[in-house]
Amino acid sequence: MIAASVTDYRELSRRRVPHFLFEYVDGGSYAQVTLGRNVSDLEQVALRQRVLRDVSKIDLSTTLFGQELSMPLALAPVGLAGLNARRGECQAVRAADAAGVPFTLSTVSACAMEEVAAAASRPFWFQLYMLRDRGFMREMIARAKAVDCPVMMFTVDLPLPGSRYRDVRSGLSGADNLKGEIRRMWQVLKRPRWAWDVGLNGRPLSLGNVASVMGADAPISDFLAWLGSNFDPSVTWDTLDFIRSEWDRPLVIKGILDPGDAREAAKLGADGIVVSNHGGRQLDGALSSARALPAIADAVRGEMTLLADGGVRSGLDVVRMLALGADGVLIGRPWVYALGDSGETGVRHVLQLIENEMRVAMALTGTTAINQIDANIIAQEGIA
Repeated sequence: MIAASVTDYRELSRRRVPHFLFEYVDGGSYAQVTLGRNVSDLEQVALRQRVLRDVSKIDLSTTLFGQELSMPLALAPVGLAGLNARRGECQAVRAADAAGVPFTLSTVSACAMEEVAAAASRPFWFQLYMLRDRGFMREMIARAKAVDCPVMMFTVDLPLPGSRYRDVRSGLSGADNLKGEIRRMWQVLKRPRWAWDVGLNGRPLSLGNVASVMGADAPISDFLAWLGSNFDPSVTWDTLDFIRSEWDRPLVIKGILDPGDAREAAKLGADGIVVSNHGGRQLDGALSSARALPAIADAVRGEMTLLADGGVRSGLDVVRMLALGADGVLIGRPWVYALGDSGETGVRHVLQLIENEMRVAMALTGTTAINQIDANIIAQEGIA
């Protein structure tokens, strides 16, 4: 198959990476209702086609948090993403740098931030969870400063992990670690190309940022169990004072779905928020990002930078999110699917596809610059 879209890369990744890894990236929580809504609600945003406008020169460039970007897009943080290809986050950051967009490294990445910094040609963003161990968090923040990360993305919608049935069925999580280990090994053997490229030549297969507390040789199941037991459900808005005391650069709160929470984030001095339901991986049945975004934009527009993720599968979807009120858009699964199929080359191709699709969508809606994309290009019915 020749990949012509993000959905093509999804299928190619499914064929190449071990089943448990694909299920982890692809799946949502419970019955995956919110996961499905993220995609379907965004697809239903009807755009106004306009004609006979001069669209010979289209400019996708923008500025986010003081950084000049080639388009209003960033690669979202995705846990375990680096296991989809050999030293995967290093390949992804090179692709993002080449495209002129930010890469966001997850706390639970396969590659440590220092390794990613060595591979990068420009500073990348870093995502942090709130964990019980504040000393560990201080260490992560200090390390992010040391590699010159310009933006911290603080994830707030994970006081405890959502129930992800697909991870249990695949053997990635569950009570019986031995049975899961055997199941995962069998799945690896069925993907010999991945086993050679990543399993043997991509070592160490660990979560680099937390190896200092878990040990470099701990199995993935141990890492996931450690994280699950170390998320802090006692976190409140006051906790932002702790983050702010350690981090003096732009701070983005990720996981906002309610206008009241958006106003709280603005009141406490956040520089931006991500309208997000964690890719449908936490509260199943929650609003899709597309439905939540307009009310949040109305509540805090002009007070902070608004980013959004969830269900974005094309450049057309990026334009839809911008029209609904976002200043920038994060993509998660699309870049990981491409990474799983063909590494850095695949991620570069996905970013090129999205850029090309944005140009077509802008031309056909009569817009030539990012600041022209707003609710006026949405057809009257909005989300059908």
